[in-house]
Amino acid sequence: MKIFVPGRICLLGEHSDWAGGYRRINAEIEKGYAIICGTNQGIYAEVEPHPNALILSSTSPDGQKSGPYEIPMRPEVLLEEAQKGGFWSYAAGVAYQVLTNYHVRGLVINNYYTDLPIKKGLSSSAAICVLTARAFNRIYDLKLTVRGEMELAYQGEITTPSRCGRMDQGCAFGSRPVLMTFDGDRLETKELPVNSDFYMVIVDLKSHKDTLEILNRLNRCYPFAENEVERNVQRLLGATNKDIIHRAIDCIQRGDPQTLGAIMIEAQEQFDRYAAPVCPEELTAPVLHKVLNHEPIRKHIWGGKGVGSQGDGTAQFLAKSAADQDAIIEILQRDFGMPALKLTIQSGPKVRKAVIPAAGFGTRLFPATKAAKKELFPIIDRDGIAKPAILLIVEEALQAGIEEVIIIVQQEDLDEFQSFFCEQISIENYNKLPAHFQEYSRRLLEMGRRVRFVIQKNQEGFGHAVYTAREAVGNEPFLLMLGDHLYRSNTSVSCARQMLDAYHRYGTSVVGLKRTPQEQISGFGVVTGTWVEDMRVLGITEFAEKPNLDYAQTNLRVAGLPENEYLTVFGQYIIKPEIFDLLESNIRNNVRERGEFQLTSALDKLRQMDGFLGLVVDGRRFDIGIPEHYLETLQTFHLP
Repeated sequence: MKIFVPGRICLLGEHSDWAGGYRRINAEIEKGYAIICGTNQGIYAEVEPHPNALILSSTSPDGQKSGPYEIPMRPEVLLEEAQKGGFWSYAAGVAYQVLTNYHVRGLVINNYYTDLPIKKGLSSSAAICVLTARAFNRIYDLKLTVRGEMELAYQGEITTPSRCGRMDQGCAFGSRPVLMTFDGDRLETKELPVNSDFYMVIVDLKSHKDTLEILNRLNRCYPFAENEVERNVQRLLGATNKDIIHRAIDCIQRGDPQTLGAIMIEAQEQFDRYAAPVCPEELTAPVLHKVLNHEPIRKHIWGGKGVGSQGDGTAQFLAKSAADQDAIIEILQRDFGMPALKLTIQSGPKVRKAVIPAAGFGTRLFPATKAAKKELFPIIDRDGIAKPAILLIVEEALQAGIEEVIIIVQQEDLDEFQSFFCEQISIENYNKLPAHFQEYSRRLLEMGRRVRFVIQKNQEGFGHAVYTAREAVGNEPFLLMLGDHLYRSNTSVSCARQMLDAYHRYGTSVVGLKRTPQEQISGFGVVTGTWVEDMRVLGITEFAEKPNLDYAQTNLRVAGLPENEYLTVFGQYIIKPEIFDLLESNIRNNVRERGEFQLTSALDKLRQMDGFLGLVVDGRRFDIGIPEHYLETLQTFHLP
């Protein structure tokens, strides 16, 4: 298995992690707030299990190889190695924490490539810790969420001589910006949606700063301020920082780099005014300010500021475009001989396509399915129009913002589907329609231009059906909707739109969930996990396909739900394209469940590799695949 963990940069809110920690002693201190983001550079590794040892090898940014280095998987040996300090100590510290809390064996970690600068305020040590925690989690399926990996990495690093803050392990969240809130010993994290690309440049100032001295001086201002200088520092890292952070969040979410750049300049000015007097030897930072104020750079940027503990260590610029990024890097190298890195905070791939499997036979509705596909069975909508079920599903997808709908059908059914979506009725019949039906007939053809069909030659399971759409989907995340389920939101936001919003907010594959009584769960996929947003968004730690009640009671309980309720799959998913590789592996190796290639096991593998969220959809699902459920849908779907 291959794993990549990026570095971490603090965009805004330096020092607020430890400052907010003093709320344990003085509740009058404001909470700490910081916005962090993963870099485009990081640590790459191949990992695999080992029976009894931690085997480490690495390649430094300059290409130097070291190892393999073997550490027996015994607590006392790992702890001793961790406390020595150095590169190996970080992996040993995390392994010690894993072995203390979980039943695992050993691990081989080959750090085969690193392009993350070391000791430049980009949390390289934290990246090693997160990589180790993630490797154990994925190899042994410890069912940790990203927050869980982050906490394990933090506990592992503080086992070493390093005295990092919790902010450092934010690299666990990858390239997405994250708001971190520090309240005493409590940490809250919230991933921030990004609506446009932000082009950053990170520059190594090639100078010197004494981080320990900076932290020592600033910490003297806590927990109780004794003079105006110390009160200024507490205001700076408290109320002033809170205001700056929340204005910056608004800019990120609106996609406003110009205003965000101005906020960065303001943050640097405030720091220079109120923090620098505490440690002027280090925080006057002549090199930093010379670079920030370099005239040839100014036309290419919206703003800039220091990074980390500040001082003459590292600086960051917010460039106006990708071309300006290149220009800034060229100027820094030409005029100062300083190396620089790009950091592009991307809005993420948009979900443009939906997939609807409709190739099943519909055994439970035979013999009606001999006359018509169940996806073409009529349903009365709220507008009083009788529509085939597939049309209701397509309408929901398009109204949610999907650009193209891919319907998977059998070859013998293709003409029927194409005729419905792509052919106008005869002029004689068209003229017989009332005006509002004529208008709907034209709208149906417009929808048909955004529908394409994929043939599933052999019906070998839900996973096999999804796999047939691989070429049509391409390398993009996609919305998956069941062909025999209808959806009705309880709000003005459709169920599909709720799913899209969740994906764009978190950048992680999402499955829709529904709270379901225990007597019904044997007919559905069921998930468990831990809450990311209370009772709304779940970090999934296990998928189970149609479990029996005994298994569910032992393994699938979710905190906060009544004892007789579980979270079942709602029937809508947004899935990253990596699912196709996992499905292909199952098909190539003939890995079947109940005689077919299923989707659930591939989803669970994707969860292990990349994480998976569940969204409790505020809406209802209507099943048309079973006679009694179809009858209920006919009776209730049109109701308000």
